[in-house]
Amino acid sequence: MERGTGILYVRKDGKVLPFCSRKCRVNSLVLKRKPRKLKWTRQKKN
Repeated sequence: MERGTGILYVRKDGKVLPFCSRKCRVNSLVLKRKPRKLKWTRQKKN
């Protein structure tokens, strides 16, 4: 994600979740899909 883009979602417990688009946010929060099972997501490299 480029700096200055995307959406930051803050949960009630204070955890901040960064999303690149509305599609990512809806799939994660509303539809409760796991990113590991979706082909269009990238794994975070440490």
